[in-house]
Parts: sequence; C-alpha cells; structure tokens
Amino acid sequence: MSELALEAEALHKRFGAISAAEGITMGVPKGAIWSLIGSNGAGKTTFVNMVTGYVKPDHGRIAFEGRDITRLSPRQITRLGIRRSFQIPQLCAGLSVLENMLISLTINGEHPPSFWRPASHATEVDRAIDILERFRIADYRDRLMGELPAGVRKLLDIAMAMSGHPRVMLLDEPTSGVAAEEKYPIMDLVMEALSAEEVTILFVEHDMDIVTRYSQRVLAFYDGRIIADDAPDEVLADPDVQRYVTGEL
Repeated sequence: MSELALEAEALHKRFGAISAAEGITMGVPKGAIWSLIGSNGAGKTTFVNMVTGYVKPDHGRIAFEGRDITRLSPRQITRLGIRRSFQIPQLCAGLSVLENMLISLTINGEHPPSFWRPASHATEVDRAIDILERFRIADYRDRLMGELPAGVRKLLDIAMAMSGHPRVMLLDEPTSGVAAEEKYPIMDLVMEALSAEEVTILFVEHDMDIVTRYSQRVLAFYDGRIIADDAPDEVLADPDVQRYVTGEL
C-alpha cells in the first residue's frame, strides 16, 4: 500500500441547518494528483478549509503523514508543509511581484527573520527569483499587481504557496478567471513546477477538460458527501455525477 500524505476519516461539519460535510473519508497517497469536483456549495471548499485549519470539523479526524492535525491552527499546518492557493489570488496590491514573493518567503521560511536574526536580503531575492523563474513569470518581477494579466496573478499566487518547500498543495480553481487559451499553458507550468518538488496535489476545478487531462483520480462532491471516487473517465460517466455535477442528465 502506498504511504499516505493525507487522510480524512468521517469528517462532519454543519453550518446551522446546512450540512457541508457528511462522513468525508479519503486517503491520498504521497505524490498523487487528485481533483475535487462538484457544484457550488457541494462541500469542496469546506473540505479544503478543514484540511488547512481554517474550519474545524464537528466530528472526524485529519492526518498528515500519519500525524493528527485536526485541531492544529492554520499557521501550524502551514509550517508542517500543507499549502494552498486561492480562487481569487491573495496578493498585496501595492507591491511588486518580487516584493510579494519576498513576503511569502519570509512568512513561510523555516527560520523567519527576527530582531535577533535578520534576513539575508540577497539570498532571499535569489530564492524568490528562482521560484518565479520556475513559473516563468520572473520577467514581471518589478510589475505591480494591477498591471498583471489574470494568468500571471494566478501563477504568482501558486508560486507564493510554493515557498518553504510544501509537501501537499491544495489549489482552488487554478484556471478560473483566465482566458480559455491560457488554461492549458498555466496548468502545464503548475504541474511541472510542483512535480519537480514531488508535491502531493489536490485541486478544485469546474473545468472538466482540465480535470480529465491532469487528474489521476477524481472525487465528486454533492451535498457534503463524496458520491464518486475513481479515475476521471469513470467518475465523469457516473450517472449521479452527470445528474448533480456536470448536468449531462
């Protein structure tokens, strides 16, 4: 059996009368590339928020490489190596691409600078540029956020999550908001950069072409439950998925 990077056991979460997670159970092997699909409100983002510590389950357990992380804070979980990007990139609008990257390195570094141990600016700049080059956005290093195409903002958000050597990456709709002709080049860059680091990847996605092309396995969410869990072709052919997720029935 493959060693698991991430485990979820019987996760339940309610927000008032709404059940956002109802018995979510999964085990994600190290190095896997899985996608999460489902309509808005199906429970995908709640699951991501529980894994990253922003929402605590009412019941159940989450483990990272065998360690129980269910009650850890988002900062503690980030320090362990679980990172995320956002559907709407979380960037500092008044700063340049390079400055955003430097802030991320400072926050996510193994030994953040302090009054007693200041950062080595030249070293951090070199590291920041190296990550930007992996995502082929180093040419934008001096540009402000308002000057960037949507695709570059997406890549920068993911590049910032890459700082600090993550072991699990959760991507929230990495191709949303970008032009149709950009979606495959962006995903190619993301997968190439993350695969080089041997990162386990789970990505939330509504574009079934992206899901089919890049996923090894797909988990389909509906009404807080996983209604299908299999290879992409099998999941997308499932009658419940076609009825409740893709709308083909």
